[in-house]
Amino acid sequence: MSTSPVEPCSILIVDDMEENLIAFEAVLGPLHQHLVRARSGEQALKAMLRQEFAVVLLDVRMPGMDGFETAANIKRLEQTKHVPIILVTGTEASADYAYRGYSIGAADFITKPIDPWVLRTKINVFLDLYRKNRQLASRAQHPDADRLAEISRNLTRIELLLRDSPETGTAALADRVAELERAMGALLPGRAVHP
Repeated sequence: MSTSPVEPCSILIVDDMEENLIAFEAVLGPLHQHLVRARSGEQALKAMLRQEFAVVLLDVRMPGMDGFETAANIKRLEQTKHVPIILVTGTEASADYAYRGYSIGAADFITKPIDPWVLRTKINVFLDLYRKNRQLASRAQHPDADRLAEISRNLTRIELLLRDSPETGTAALADRVAELERAMGALLPGRAVHP
């Protein structure tokens, strides 16, 4: 059985410092995902409105709109409120950072200096959740797709048996079965309908 390649997900990295963005890209590069940079909270919000992200890695201390305010704005928007946010803090972070972060909807925290293995592990968890949620959403849109596909395959087999039968009158019945098979095929997403 062949497995289809996993399509890369998009990860938003938000930090005002170029060297931090480069470091995050180096750490996350082995995951082979689509990495998108933002140098401010404003840029992050614009990026999130342009495309879908699996996870956001967000520095807390930035000039202007800081990480807490950016996270709060992300969670307020309908199209971005479910995107998990990992807040990145320095070792000098105060004790209330965790409380503030979780209260606005952050999913996790990571402290600088970053342990590459820990960061990749955390990101992988959110990537897996993102992919599974997309699969569930796809199945929810077509809850009977598997059953319809099975019925369509059975109709195709019956049509072939009828067409191969030497008895007269089976051709008309095979045509009716073929019509049913085409109707079933039209209900299935991504399935080619035979003429």
